[in-house]
Amino acid sequence: MAKQKVIAKVARQEQIAAGIFDMWIETALAQDAKPGQFISVYPKDKSTLLPRPISICEVNEDKTMLRIVYRVAGKGTAEFSAYTAGDDIAILGTLGNGFPLDAAKGKRVFLMGGGIGIPPMLELAKQLKKQYDVESRIVVGYRDNQTFLADDLAKYGSVYIASEDGSVGSKGNVMNAIEENNLSADIIMACGPMPMLRAIKQYAEANNMTAYISLEERMACGVGACLGCVVKTKEVDHHSHVHNARICTDGPVYDAKEVEI
Repeated sequence: MAKQKVIAKVARQEQIAAGIFDMWIETALAQDAKPGQFISVYPKDKSTLLPRPISICEVNEDKTMLRIVYRVAGKGTAEFSAYTAGDDIAILGTLGNGFPLDAAKGKRVFLMGGGIGIPPMLELAKQLKKQYDVESRIVVGYRDNQTFLADDLAKYGSVYIASEDGSVGSKGNVMNAIEENNLSADIIMACGPMPMLRAIKQYAEANNMTAYISLEERMACGVGACLGCVVKTKEVDHHSHVHNARICTDGPVYDAKEVEI
């Protein structure tokens, strides 16, 4: 299914942590959604011009609904947080390339998420378990003891938690949790803030590992037209003819060796 803008329906929504909302959306776009992809959600308030890119957290078994878990960060997401069951919601999807699941076949896998980069790890962990029987080592970092989605993730692998304030799990970040628990793996798949992804890239290089990282970036159009979300790359981009790639269309998932962050 080509990406398309549709009017979907909110199935249900709840707040699961401070400023964090969990929404299920009824839409045919769920049929082709892949772990690591995202949707753009359009506010109804016309003063907020641009859609908000939000990662796909989960797809239901019937592939009739998408789940998004997002943080209220401004006017648009504040509007979304007030939606209730039965409300219309305008979305564009599915967008992005997703994680290469077959790269993890037969390997020990780190799934690493930080903050609002945690939600896409859920569908990824589910599909790795379902398709390749991979028991992932899931390392997630939170600000405090509000460990949203940790119980959901535990269905598909071993969960290790880090918190910035030390209130739960290892004090610090995901790299501290790996060190403290003496963990090792063959391959990394990760999403989170840029400092975390830089640390993962360095860790992967130092340990001769492959790391696939999903870059969180502010986006405008979401379809590659505006060049508002670019990352420096080793190779020349066929669209812009410079050492840049458009995160919304060429990504958001990259082999960490191929990008300069």
